[in-house]
Amino acid sequence: MTRRKKIYEGKAKILYEGPEPGTLIQYFKDDATAFNAQKKAVLEGKGVINNRISEYVMTRLNAIGVQNHFIKRLNLREQLIKEVEIVPLEVVCRNVAAGSLATRFGLPEGQQLPRSIIEFYYKNDKLGDPLVTEEHITAFNWAQTQEIDDMLAMTLRVNDFLSGMFGAVGITLVDFKIEFGRVFEGDFSRVILADEISPDSCRLWDTATNEKLDKDRFRRDLGNVIESYTEVAKRLGIMKDMPRVIEGGVG
Repeated sequence: MTRRKKIYEGKAKILYEGPEPGTLIQYFKDDATAFNAQKKAVLEGKGVINNRISEYVMTRLNAIGVQNHFIKRLNLREQLIKEVEIVPLEVVCRNVAAGSLATRFGLPEGQQLPRSIIEFYYKNDKLGDPLVTEEHITAFNWAQTQEIDDMLAMTLRVNDFLSGMFGAVGITLVDFKIEFGRVFEGDFSRVILADEISPDSCRLWDTATNEKLDKDRFRRDLGNVIESYTEVAKRLGIMKDMPRVIEGGVG
């Protein structure tokens, strides 16, 4: 790791130069942040669990035709991924009122939404990732109309798939955040799914009890963050070949 060229470091991951042109190595950190990095901690083992869960999800999405940047997992904390030009948008799909949506519209947390709602946020930490409309996106050339249509269609497919996958193991998919990147083929480009899908980027509640199994445990000081992430991995059946990453919880 010391000799590799670092391309980018974000709050939860580091990207290194890949072994082949057009590839990168994505390293999952144990760092946890919330409220635009105003709250920070290191949660031992988080990166290992998120690497595994994201591998599991991305592999299955690839299998149903939702193309993404994942190529293969390299080790406990790293994945080989396709290099993409990140679209500067966070795409959020909401099924149940929670987080900023509940606050914005005065909705009780946990209220089922009449239908899934997709929102776009401009990826800019200094501005606090503001909510934007399709008008903003096209006016500022963050994405073309066709790219927006493709991202919306893929987001709905991801939502259908994840809702079924998590629902089958007693977990409600409340909402999730995904990102997209462009891959270039000659003069043409297309958008594919990028970044990660894990309890860091999804709100996941136990269907029977509504217990939170996601990053809200860190945001709200609920404790047992790693245990909750581990529970998600266990229910998905991907813990059997994972090391025991941590004893005890985070208070």
